Amino acid sequence: VLLLLYLGYVGLGAGVLQALERPAEVQAAQHLLQQHWELLANHTCLQGPALQRLIEGIIQAYKSGITLQGNTTSLGRWDFSGSFFFSISAITTIGYGNLSPSTVAGRIFCILFALFGIPLNLVLLNEIGQLMLLGVQRCAHHLGEVFHWQKKASLLIKTCALVTGLLLFLLLPPLLFSDKEGWSYEEGFYYSFITLSTIGFGDYVIGMNPDRTYPGWYKNVISLWILFGMAWLALIIKFCINFLE
Repeated sequence: VLLLLYLGYVGLGAGVLQALERPAEVQAAQHLLQQHWELLANHTCLQGPALQRLIEGIIQAYKSGITLQGNTTSLGRWDFSGSFFFSISAITTIGYGNLSPSTVAGRIFCILFALFGIPLNLVLLNEIGQLMLLGVQRCAHHLGEVFHWQKKASLLIKTCALVTGLLLFLLLPPLLFSDKEGWSYEEGFYYSFITLSTIGFGDYVIGMNPDRTYPGWYKNVISLWILFGMAWLALIIKFCINFLE
């Protein structure tokens, strides 16, 4: 029964997403083809194969973190802060997919790094989650002793912890992303949840706009936000699982 419910839920998601996203995909593909043929028609000196090679080169360079800015290129995704953020996204299994090692040595190291880093990350997240839960339980116990409302105190503290977590990890961060990335609040909220749930589609990633200048602390603070936010969201998901069971 549980398996049928699971498959039905996934099928429902697939059907809704197909209905919502498929028309936009078709429209984007048609628009791209139209731009392609208009470019060739307006610039007869360009040849189709040469243009295709240029486009493929730009795509490959972008995957490596290099973008064109006038007659120069922008670097910086593999500086220390960028590499630190990539390391966090690797061992937390978010895996945005917008950046990956391009050298053989880098790929081998990434495998070994993730092999030991993922268990370490799980242990750390569990410890952080247990500390959060212990803090909530102690506050509830202390409040219950003071006001002699054990059940009400527990409910009040858990509600406060939920609201505080929502503010710190989901509701307030989009304001920072709006300022630093130029995203809308909805886009920032979407990125926050997709990141903390480790879905990590990679359509929105912080610190990747070559037209913006980011402060040095930005990616490091976001890395810590990811770590503590994942622990908090894991607790919420655990409560949901216990409720469903």
